[in-house]
Amino acid sequence: MSKRRCLLLPAIDNLLVSSCLIGKKCCYDGESRKNYSVIAFLKDKIFFDVCPEIALGVPRACIEIRNSCGEEVLNGAGFVVNEKAEDLTGFFIDSAYKILRLVKDKNIKYAIMKSNSPSCAVGRIYDGTFSGTLKSGDGVTAALLRREGLRLFTEKDFE
Repeated sequence: MSKRRCLLLPAIDNLLVSSCLIGKKCCYDGESRKNYSVIAFLKDKIFFDVCPEIALGVPRACIEIRNSCGEEVLNGAGFVVNEKAEDLTGFFIDSAYKILRLVKDKNIKYAIMKSNSPSCAVGRIYDGTFSGTLKSGDGVTAALLRREGLRLFTEKDFE
């Protein structure tokens, strides 16, 4: 997605955005992924920030989708694990559906999500080996939101 396309969004309000992108320290390492381009875009807009993983605590172990992608996790054919090999699949599915309830309640049609995240990634996720290798696929929450017809962006679309 080009920056030009994102510039077509200014008339859009009622957005969903990953909390880490607006500076909330909710990432696995206890930091944020503050993105000034996203923050500038959101100025004077109505938005709801979410972190599907925050209930796991901060900081927390790295988490990846193993041998599948978010869509497959939602279909019961994949799973989400942390680097300690703990299965977090149920948590990720429950969290995605909680966010979907907010989306439906607020009639949200657009989301700006954190790239590469096992929850929020759009188009590229880590491959589940904890080696830093990316592969095609969406995170669990992003996959559910895509299923529901939301238009998804990442911070990279604003760079």
